[in-house]
Amino acid sequence: ALLPRVIMASTATTGSGTAAAPAPATAPGLLNGPEVRVHPVVLSAIVDSYERRNEGAGRVIGTLLGSVDKHSIEVTNCFSVPHNESEDEVAVDMEFAKNMYELHRKVTSNEQIVGWYATGHDITEHSVLIHEYYSREAHNPIHMTVDTSLQGGHMSIEAYISSPMGVPGKTMGVMFTPLTVKYVYYETERIGVDLLMKTCTSPNRSVGLTRDLQQVRSASSQVQDNLTTVLQYAEDVLSGKVSADNTVGRFLMDLVNQVPKISPEDFESMLNSNINDLLMVTYLANLTQAQIALNEKLLNL
Repeated sequence: ALLPRVIMASTATTGSGTAAAPAPATAPGLLNGPEVRVHPVVLSAIVDSYERRNEGAGRVIGTLLGSVDKHSIEVTNCFSVPHNESEDEVAVDMEFAKNMYELHRKVTSNEQIVGWYATGHDITEHSVLIHEYYSREAHNPIHMTVDTSLQGGHMSIEAYISSPMGVPGKTMGVMFTPLTVKYVYYETERIGVDLLMKTCTSPNRSVGLTRDLQQVRSASSQVQDNLTTVLQYAEDVLSGKVSADNTVGRFLMDLVNQVPKISPEDFESMLNSNINDLLMVTYLANLTQAQIALNEKLLNL
């Protein structure tokens, strides 16, 4: 289970002077606060920045962009921020972070700063210093850690939210409380994720984009396999081989209710019409591509 990280203040030198540095400890707690919804493009950008890090750099940090509502924080984009750190100091290029954010605002004005990320599996001694900067840029920002070292055989991703603690006038600290992290995606992102997953079974770790008809065939085969699994489960329950599960039954009932009531003849006619439309679009696209290539050849004569 995830536990809150308690950070008690001491002193260390940053790139712009002296500030508080943490000494991490742990305290019991529970997951609470908003839900953090992370998109695949964010994880890809973080891994890419880690692979391109400067020689000798132990980790990379960056800004998380997205949106915030009443119950969740959705992280849709990010960018890395140059920094240097050692055992007793940390320096962050804050001017670079501000310029990058302004450039992102020109492209996607609806994205705002929601927090920051760092590679690694734990909160380091300098995390509270960096978190203090982002607290001035965003209200109650999150801190997300991405374990690019793959400890335990997988990339652990955790998100935290901070809250001050301590005795007023005495030593103050910051408590990082873990949040629930979920992975979400748009339909366009799902295509890329599915394509990346195919590289796991490819001998040379590379795959190409599939054609439209191949995607239709693959999706039809997947639907057929899922229906076969559902029918086999239903038959096993009716024969007494498997005990009935009310939750699975409710899911199956919802699935059956979502199937449109249409005759097989109308369904076949509608499917053929859509396939014809797809073939026509593919033909026109290939024709346009050929015309453009021919025009370029004529211009180069």
